[in-house]
Amino acid sequence: MLPQASAAAADDKPRPTVKLSASQAGKGGSVTVKGAGWRSDALLMMLVCGQSAPGKGVVGGTNSCANSDGRAVTTDGDGAFSKKLPVAEPPEPCPCVVHVATVTGEKQQVDAVLKVAGHPVKALPEQAGGGKLSVLTDTGLEGSSGVLTWFGAPPQRKLEFTVGNVGSAPVKNPVFQVGTSHGVFAPEWEEQQWRGTIAPGKKAQIKLPVELSAGAHGDYLVSLKFGGKVLAEQPWGVGRPWGVTVFWILLCIVVPAAVFRIGMAVVDRLRPNRRRAARSGRHRTGRLAELARRMPQLRLPQGAVDADRKAGTARAAGGSRTSSHAASAPRTNPTGAPGASGSAGTESTAALPWFTPDTDPGAPAGRLSAPSDDSPTKGTT
Repeated sequence: MLPQASAAAADDKPRPTVKLSASQAGKGGSVTVKGAGWRSDALLMMLVCGQSAPGKGVVGGTNSCANSDGRAVTTDGDGAFSKKLPVAEPPEPCPCVVHVATVTGEKQQVDAVLKVAGHPVKALPEQAGGGKLSVLTDTGLEGSSGVLTWFGAPPQRKLEFTVGNVGSAPVKNPVFQVGTSHGVFAPEWEEQQWRGTIAPGKKAQIKLPVELSAGAHGDYLVSLKFGGKVLAEQPWGVGRPWGVTVFWILLCIVVPAAVFRIGMAVVDRLRPNRRRAARSGRHRTGRLAELARRMPQLRLPQGAVDADRKAGTARAAGGSRTSSHAASAPRTNPTGAPGASGSAGTESTAALPWFTPDTDPGAPAGRLSAPSDDSPTKGTT
């Protein structure tokens, strides 16, 4: 009873549906798209796609759709929506559909037939007989981000899934197409070949590498396509490379600080400094004195030295006679006794004329000492 009850509950769950206000429209027109049975508050994307048909899906993926003219819509609390969609010519010929699919969360998609007036029509490609692969399990991303991813390195993962061969012929070395898309942009497809053979009725677990561009962050969608048909899609949330953000913050702080320090050093060099000038003057004087001490003394020729010595002796003798005359003049004996001048001459001391403070060479010398008590007038009445 329980399995039957759960199956009945699954059948009672409403399936998403899409209806168009018109089955045919020309380029530049618009159609109103109404939907019901979707998840509540779900974000949906509506696109006009070529080479598509209900039940077969979009053969070429979103590359067959007019992505630039798509519209996004959010369902209400009951899972319904209504929005106008501009009609544009898709890059692939018709048959065309209005492709409505969820952007995040559980994958849901519905196609409604739309004939684009004036757009070429081409039959859908026939499915090749033989081997046919189908995804049996949910896809997953294996791996984690390293330290380098924090600094802008390309995020890398491995898309893991299990496929089974539901055809009548073996599939050898199948070539898958793995695409990554961000937001409403079309996926960028890259071919990945798996080495091996899958026999009819058998299954195999496959892992394909997936890599994003450097510095990528945000919500991405990884799509898997084989034989021109999208087999599975897997959302991928990539964290922001905070290491790059921290680096730019430090750069904005360190560089201005370094420029400021350099500028202050240049200004300090160019600005006159009195203390530094005085200090440099003292240092310069000390250096000159030291240099003068270290310089060898200049020696005159021997003839010049003898002449200079004789001139000095003559000047000393002339100065001695002048000093003796000046000292004996005030003490002149009025009687004219010769002994008086002789004794005065012996008591006087010879002095150089340029060290005499009160006399001038060539002028009469005055008294150099206080009046003595042997004046001839002392004791006379």
